[in-house]
Amino acid sequence: MDYFPLFLDLKQKNCLVVGAGPVAARKIEALAGAGAQIRVVAPQISTAVTDLQNRYNLDIQQKTFEAVDLTGIFLVVCATDQHELNKAIAAAAQQAGLLVNVVDNPALCNFIFPAIVDRSPLLIAITSGGAAPVLTRLLRAKIETVIPAAYGKLAEFAEKFRPLVKQNLKSAPQRRIFWENTLQGNIAEQVFTGNQTQAEALLRESLAVDPQPTADGEVYLIGAGPGDPDLLTFRALRLMQQADVIVYDRLVSAEIMNLARRDSEKIYVGKERNNHSLPQESINALLITLAQAGKRVARLKGGDPFIFGRGGEEIETLMQQGIRFQVVPGITAASGCASYAGIPLTHRDHAQACLFVTGHLRDGSIINQNWPQLAAPNQTVVIYMGLVGLEIICRQLIAHGCAAGHPIAVIQQGTTKDQRIIIGTLTDMPERVTQAGLKAPTLIIVGSVVTLHKQLAWFHP
Repeated sequence: MDYFPLFLDLKQKNCLVVGAGPVAARKIEALAGAGAQIRVVAPQISTAVTDLQNRYNLDIQQKTFEAVDLTGIFLVVCATDQHELNKAIAAAAQQAGLLVNVVDNPALCNFIFPAIVDRSPLLIAITSGGAAPVLTRLLRAKIETVIPAAYGKLAEFAEKFRPLVKQNLKSAPQRRIFWENTLQGNIAEQVFTGNQTQAEALLRESLAVDPQPTADGEVYLIGAGPGDPDLLTFRALRLMQQADVIVYDRLVSAEIMNLARRDSEKIYVGKERNNHSLPQESINALLITLAQAGKRVARLKGGDPFIFGRGGEEIETLMQQGIRFQVVPGITAASGCASYAGIPLTHRDHAQACLFVTGHLRDGSIINQNWPQLAAPNQTVVIYMGLVGLEIICRQLIAHGCAAGHPIAVIQQGTTKDQRIIIGTLTDMPERVTQAGLKAPTLIIVGSVVTLHKQLAWFHP
């Protein structure tokens, strides 16, 4: 994060704008909209600035800048077309401990002006740190279209009734659930349509009917996908935003965790090969304990919870204890990693079937595998968690009928910026992987569809 976003209270604060052209005029309007007291210093004053003088009660001083002009100032904007002058003003302002922005020169700034979506009292600020101002403008335009102006009225409505809700609902979790329901339901719709009186009546009625609602615990079993946060479902994101606690595995990426509610409790439960920070039975017990305490728990799992994710085991335990739960499917690693590698799992000319198997080792051998079935022709075999047993996998497939030159791919951290793909044959793949130094998490794909990677690869991290 190059800049930390803050919202400043500029009401009655003294702000200095050096320069008085059209660009300065735009900055003046932005500052004046926040209630600032503005002084303008410039040898030449444009019509655009003089037109704003009476409207915003500007203190215009037609002269060259002097260091004394910084006295009593809270914030400075340099909007001249003279680089050396801007540089000198910025240095003097920062030495004096002031906030300073030099238009179109982020290197001289200690704050920048964002693009603003104004739904006062609701404000949304967007910035690229000066890297891509056109992109910032385009994003602002998109947000403007999806957040109606009525959201400002909804924010005012919530502000008006915060004291009453706090008076009736004593605990913070109760208030949070109440407002989540209120701001997304019929009461919000009444505000949006201008029926303020009806909205107020419904809110008071809601408080009177159940003045002390209990926070029922619930578990959301969420598939977080193979790594790319863009592959999360809308439902997964919504539940992550309302969960009180996030219980997550090693395969859930930091980028996905950043999308969870900021003030939620985060509990890491590991699930790394031979190094589980919590055994499965303890995870089950943890989910029960949290839900019984009235928490809404998001149980995040890499990929899909019902494909080698032990999701069935966890919800069986929840059902036995009578705990409510939801299951949110995710894009499993086989689908996500294969797609990002340009390897179709089925293809009319190559594979008419696809098998998902696990490659876990136990006592030096891969457990519960029907090797003749896996070695059958005209299919794709996807092996989860098979990196450690790769040599055994290749040897057994050859022993049960696959050609030594049968294609195989190993994908590390698929769908992410760290994705790596090794293409080879059953004979040479173990050596290739060793030389490349691949590490888990990986996915193995076996079948002639692997040969399509070269022509179909599209994702280049």
